[in-house]
Amino acid sequence: MDFRLTDEQAALRESVRDFAREVVAPVIAEHYEQHTFPYEVIRQMGKMGLFGLPFAEEHGGMGGDYFALCLALEELARVDSSVAITLEAAVSLGAMPIYRFGTEEQKATWLPKLLSGEALAGFGLTEPGTGSDAAGTQTRAALDGDEWVINGSKAFITNSGTDITAMVTVTAVTGTNPDGSKELSTIIVPAGTPGFTVAPGYSKVGWTASDTHELTFDDCRVPAANLLGERGRGFAQFLRILDEGRIAIAALAVGLAQGCVDESIKYATERHAFGRPIGANQAIQFKIADMELKAHTARLAYYDAAARMLAGEPFKRQAAIAKLHASTIAVDNAREATQIHGGYGFMNEYPVARFWRDSKILEIGEGTSEVQRMIIARDLGL
Repeated sequence: MDFRLTDEQAALRESVRDFAREVVAPVIAEHYEQHTFPYEVIRQMGKMGLFGLPFAEEHGGMGGDYFALCLALEELARVDSSVAITLEAAVSLGAMPIYRFGTEEQKATWLPKLLSGEALAGFGLTEPGTGSDAAGTQTRAALDGDEWVINGSKAFITNSGTDITAMVTVTAVTGTNPDGSKELSTIIVPAGTPGFTVAPGYSKVGWTASDTHELTFDDCRVPAANLLGERGRGFAQFLRILDEGRIAIAALAVGLAQGCVDESIKYATERHAFGRPIGANQAIQFKIADMELKAHTARLAYYDAAARMLAGEPFKRQAAIAKLHASTIAVDNAREATQIHGGYGFMNEYPVARFWRDSKILEIGEGTSEVQRMIIARDLGL
């Protein structure tokens, strides 16, 4: 297997790397500290075509693939994870369900603005009382004439309350299957629909420049035509979306891990103690070498999962492995980078403090580490 990048892929990586360093890095610390959303950065990402990377040109996309998105996410996360998760959620959770399962009318209505970055969309799956138990969805939607009436709530929904949020896709119980289990479907709810309320943003430990809210639906009515995909296929649909999303989160985690290496090398060569750079000490050298080892192997894991996905091969296990491993080593590298920086690593003026705060959610979001182990074990036949 050859995981060397093509010239086109390498050019994309370099352009996003330059953008992250020249545009994101100078402003993100202030957004992070003030818990503000970086609209000016998002607009420029839209102009670059990043929101349209894995979509066909006929729908307003860039004609690339999911691996191209992952490369962009890795480079963004080397500088900041809030911006990276905004892109990841906007593409894999926001636009991708419409692209994968929407009618031609739904695609024509939503994709042009989502793929240009003019608008964002959220994916309303997690609920306050269910967490990892996605099949335990309590939100309900009932047909009343030619409308769905939705009641329930969702938690931790990214990109759901910005000034440019256009819609959320909501999973809801729409009936009962013949075997007595819940019939789950997905429904598009435009922003501003009566009965759809976006709570104030959460006070978060990390990702503080990204947008995250709890959503409530109180007799919220949308047209019956807002059903996304086939009725009763909602569970299968969001499992497919989550499998793909885990590769993207793995790429983001690798980016954070590599950013920790970058910052540690920089600090180890600049910081002097006992008359020489601390990087001259073998203890520091070994820490950084181990951090690079972890980032490199995690990168190979998500490259492999993405290659299998794009080849049309089964990739569920490989996506879970990539997400589990990458999120674990991201936390490891953030901890070690903070240790290398000493007291300065605990100061918010240094990027590693931000990396440290951002890393833990990677072991929780889009499937906890425990869920990833369950997926791997089941795929092994256990």
